[in-house]
Amino acid sequence: MTSATLAQAERAQLCDLLDSLGPDAPTLCEGWNTRDLTAHLVIREGRPDAGAGILVKPLERWTEKVQADAAAKPYGTLVQRVRTGPPRLSVFALPGVDALASTLEYFVHHEDVRRAQPDWQPRELDDSVRTELWHRLKASKRMLFRTAPVPVVLQPTDLPDFELTQPPRGSVVIRGPVAELVMHSYGRDAVRDVKVLGDPADVEAYQAVKLGF
Repeated sequence: MTSATLAQAERAQLCDLLDSLGPDAPTLCEGWNTRDLTAHLVIREGRPDAGAGILVKPLERWTEKVQADAAAKPYGTLVQRVRTGPPRLSVFALPGVDALASTLEYFVHHEDVRRAQPDWQPRELDDSVRTELWHRLKASKRMLFRTAPVPVVLQPTDLPDFELTQPPRGSVVIRGPVAELVMHSYGRDAVRDVKVLGDPADVEAYQAVKLGF
């Protein structure tokens, strides 16, 4: 599976789930319900002036205002806007951009909704999906772990062709299924079968920081 098809599949499945749960269901995003998360996705793709506040602290209040305005719109309208993809003039509509920028974004937010519901279970992902997630995670690793105080080595446990190498001295090793590594890398705690290995002092320093965006 390519990034383009995986991004599209995750977008469609997330929208189906948002429709079925309604606007008030919980998510793993602190303080956000499904309405808030859907509004976030709408402004991410359609309001670049507001989307910058996700990463740039001084613009955070502007982002919050624009997102609150978006969240006030009918929920079904918001979900449909996400479902139809980026607006024509959005940077995400440029060829290849949505696949590169949205594959992990939509996978993580799909899981944010799934895992916030009672009795969630990990999905059974086929080899092509796990491989594509791993490629995208490797490409995003530097940004996702930019706050880590020690070098980080990721070791997926469900990729048969992955070869283990000796991690650098002073690093921590994060080991687990690819999907769980993705969620961990985005700072989510609702993960299964993820192990953080290394010198106790390095592990403690690593676990004290916030990951993701």
